[in-house]
Amino acid sequence: MKVVVIGGGASGLMAAYAAAESGHSVRLLEKNEKLGKKIYITGKGRCNVTNNCSPDELLQNVVHGGKFLTGAIYAFPPARLMEFLEERGLPLKTERGRRVFPVSDHASDVTKTLERACREAGVEICLNTTVTAILHENGAVTGVNTAGGTICCDAVVLSTGGLSYPSTGSTGDGYRFAREMGHTVTPCSPSLTGLELKENVSVAQGVSLKNVVLTAKQGEKVLFSEQGELLFTHYGISGPLALSLSARIGREKGISLFLDCKPALDEKKLGDRLLRDFAERGREQLKNVMRGLLPAGVSTLVLQNTGIPMQTRACDVTKEERVRLVRSLKGLPFNVKNLRGYEEAVITSGGVSLKEVDPKTMESKSVRGLYLTGEVLDVDALTGGYNLQIAFSTGYASGKHIKSHLA
Repeated sequence: MKVVVIGGGASGLMAAYAAAESGHSVRLLEKNEKLGKKIYITGKGRCNVTNNCSPDELLQNVVHGGKFLTGAIYAFPPARLMEFLEERGLPLKTERGRRVFPVSDHASDVTKTLERACREAGVEICLNTTVTAILHENGAVTGVNTAGGTICCDAVVLSTGGLSYPSTGSTGDGYRFAREMGHTVTPCSPSLTGLELKENVSVAQGVSLKNVVLTAKQGEKVLFSEQGELLFTHYGISGPLALSLSARIGREKGISLFLDCKPALDEKKLGDRLLRDFAERGREQLKNVMRGLLPAGVSTLVLQNTGIPMQTRACDVTKEERVRLVRSLKGLPFNVKNLRGYEEAVITSGGVSLKEVDPKTMESKSVRGLYLTGEVLDVDALTGGYNLQIAFSTGYASGKHIKSHLA
């Protein structure tokens, strides 16, 4: 059967390979001048290709679409992906958080390995080829239109990515194609990105805090609370904690944040620590004494929140002020203004409604021969290699099951 795969990213390359291995005639169309353009920038250019965990553990890190993804993840789990890549000459290593990278630390080696696997399987790869429309009649795919003409085919795998990092070619084409074919696309938002805060935190710009706890609330409801690393920026916060939080609250409004700067100490122990510091350095200004607890920029934010003048001598701090100081250190408040845009987001949250796609085959329930993979779908996960694994697993599922309705 003739299969066209639109998009030469992670899910498209895997779909093309799996379809060709299943005996189909496969043509992969990529609008960029090279394959895997987004792969090249993942993991800061090293490519966090997957997470060395079990299928169950991976699914626990899926934010949207976990139930839908269960079959695909079990059919092509991280262990199988790692085996696939290493058998084709790409040595891998597992680092902190079980993140998996190529030993070479070059993302380009991942793309080269996938491209080689596709070519060896017989996939025809067409670069600089832009698809303008997917053709269908009587509820079934018949071909695609490109700038260079029409390509007739029996099946189309839509692997165009989402909206994040538009410079790599992810400009939402897949969502448009899906809508044109009658599919519902849930509202999209950036995910795994920094958070803009209503408060001005530029005084702490560039400061990174480790082992702090960030909690997000909507009213009194706790939506997120995790310990990790946080980075202050000119616009708000970034770093691992902020990225994970963005995945949890991307579709929510009215989010308040509370930063516990000293999670290892309860309020009493922290209060005792302040008493000792104030006694030892009583004649010093409070802003200087606080630097023994936190970097200057963050201690400034804490003092601003308490309303205590930074020039106050430590020995002049009242009991009531000390209580305010402890509470601020244990729950420095912020309010989320916006998520950073798609230009900085690792992935897109939202996509084609999962109710309209077969979870085993990734085939559209309304258009025969149309398959949807990766970020085109309304699925997303936390940072750590989970999203790339989703791309590979859904791509593999589509390619392997194309024959099911055509045979």
